[in-house]
Parts: sequence; structure tokens; C-alpha cells
Amino acid sequence: MADPAFAPRAAFADLITAYAASTASDAGAGVIAADRDGLGLATVALKKGQRTALAQRVRERYGIELPHGPYRTAAAGIAFAATGPEIWLATKERGGNDFAKSLEKEIGPIAAVIDQSDGYAVLRLTGPKLRDTLAKLIPIDVHPRAFRPGDVASTVASHVGATLWRLDDDAGTPVFEIAVFRSLARSFWQALAESSAEFGLHVTPPRHGHG
Repeated sequence: MADPAFAPRAAFADLITAYAASTASDAGAGVIAADRDGLGLATVALKKGQRTALAQRVRERYGIELPHGPYRTAAAGIAFAATGPEIWLATKERGGNDFAKSLEKEIGPIAAVIDQSDGYAVLRLTGPKLRDTLAKLIPIDVHPRAFRPGDVASTVASHVGATLWRLDDDAGTPVFEIAVFRSLARSFWQALAESSAEFGLHVTPPRHGHG
């Protein structure tokens, strides 16, 4: 019988539970956070001379135009976010560790694929005071004219390395996702809680829907 102490756990599970238990009220919260537990993630690194071949394969297999520059493109629950020169962070809704395996089968000959599903912790953030909170956390401009839907940035959040991307607004409210190394999830969560303290932080159940 498996030891429950070694059962898989979401990176933010204990932190979110403890925070929610200590929060008296979520009414009127300026920032809303949802754990993206279950999201499949993989780093894709181009092999030399294969840029055209990779773009064609991604287009054929996933209906996605491989982004140039710091952008994210998505279709049918799968996305590619450019995080550096010839490097992308690929994600799949509910993909888990199986996503990297399937990606390796499709593009392995032309790109290196590294499973990051257990390596990163991802939060979806929204709310009317989200930009005010992000202004405290990260050293980049997230004004809607400067950081548009689909934009991606590799940055730091209170000294924690992070990858940030913007999704489409939800009824006029900005929506971002941010990925940090799982080992730094606690540090990032504490920084987020402190930065949003004056606005109120509301935690929702894990978000598994399409993004």
C-alpha cells in the first residue's frame, strides 16, 4: 500500500489551504488566484537548423503558429510561449506528465523536449487590483498598452525567477499566468500575499479549464 506521505501534491496546495483558513473574508478581493495544478508543461529547445521544420510540425500537429519573439500562441488547450532565443514553454490543459511524452513523439527529431510538469508551479491571477499588485512584484510594465494579451516575459517576482504571460481579459478584468520553479513556490506565494495585502487576495479552486 502506498504511503500517503509520498502521494503527489500540488505545489501551492498547503500554502493556499493555510492562507484560505487564515483569511476572514474574501468579499471585494482585488486579486484572485487559482492554482493551475494538472497543467502539462515542457520546455522545447530548437535543434540546430530546424526552425522551419519545427514551425511546420507545430502548425500541422497542433494548429499553432510557433511564435517569434516574446509571445504566446494557443489552440485547443495547447500553447507555446517563447521564453528565450529558440526556446519555448509548451503547455497543455490537463496534460500532466503525459504531455511531454506525446510532444517528444511529435517533435523529438527536431527539438529537445524536457518535461517540466513537476518542475514548475503555475498560478492564474486576475482581479481589479492585479496590475497594482504586479507592479509591486515584478520590474516590468504591465500596463495594457505595454503588455498585451499573448505577450510573454521572463522576469523576477520579488527575487524569484518567473515567466509571465497575459491571457485574454475576463469581462474587462486582466488575466495573467505566472510560472515559478516548484522549489520556490513558497517564496513566491509569500511575496504575492504581501504585495496584495492592501487589496485583498481571494483563492479559488484549482483552474483546469482552457486558457
